Amino acid sequence: MLYPDADSWRAAPRKSVLFFGMSGLGKTHVSKMLVQGGDWFHYSIDYRIGTAGMYPHIKDNLIAEAMKQPFLAQMLRADAIYLEPNVHDHDLGAVSAYLGKPGDPGRGGLEMSEYTRRQALFRDAEIAALVDTGHFMQRARELYGYPHFICDTGGSVCEWIDPENAQDPLLVTLKEQCLLVWIKGTDAHTEELVRRFDRAPKPMAYQPAFLEKVWADYLALHECAPDAVDPDAFVRWAYAQALAHRQPRYEAMARHGITVTAEEIGALSGPEGFDDMIAAKL
Repeated sequence: MLYPDADSWRAAPRKSVLFFGMSGLGKTHVSKMLVQGGDWFHYSIDYRIGTAGMYPHIKDNLIAEAMKQPFLAQMLRADAIYLEPNVHDHDLGAVSAYLGKPGDPGRGGLEMSEYTRRQALFRDAEIAALVDTGHFMQRARELYGYPHFICDTGGSVCEWIDPENAQDPLLVTLKEQCLLVWIKGTDAHTEELVRRFDRAPKPMAYQPAFLEKVWADYLALHECAPDAVDPDAFVRWAYAQALAHRQPRYEAMARHGITVTAEEIGALSGPEGFDDMIAAKL
């Protein structure tokens, strides 16, 4: 590991960590807490995806939707208005809206071919954002003078890495640059995430083989045609399975770094406590 023991961590003049785990367990919370301490740069993978890799696709989709309205179409052709996505690190609504959900077009669903095309674009954008970690680490230090660096990943990072392969190129790149820190939740956390998702189902990014399986299973279970699927019902059904699918992948990734609990993260009040927590785990 980048920091093989507690002493090397404490003595490091430049610290870099990569947080990973299920969404909603505190990755962004602890990142912002460290940033408030003044010495940490926060690199949000989700924000980078929305403002770089996915940005032109999101913008084109906005224009395509606006062109369906005669008045807006006229204004766009006359160059009287312009449309731009607004992406925040705390709100990825623009990215989620573009990813969409598969199923009945009458209920806002996408055909599976279009859905998988958008999934592939997201996958490529997320991998590119992860590969850019080293570039942003260098910029943070050389341009802005930040000694310490946080890579705040999305919940789907484990889908694009083969964590059982120590020579996986993306895994090797990331663990050479950052200490991998898994924020691990409990069964109670998982149940709460499922309840939260059930109240407001959102688009998800899936590993292609997993998506193919759960889609086929859903169609068989409900005996329905693809264009009759309720998009929200499908993503609700698939979400809990996705969490279970990701758990062993997170665990395998954690063998290349350290594990902290969501409770430990939630109890932190400042950078000093964070340093102590990491040192204790090392």
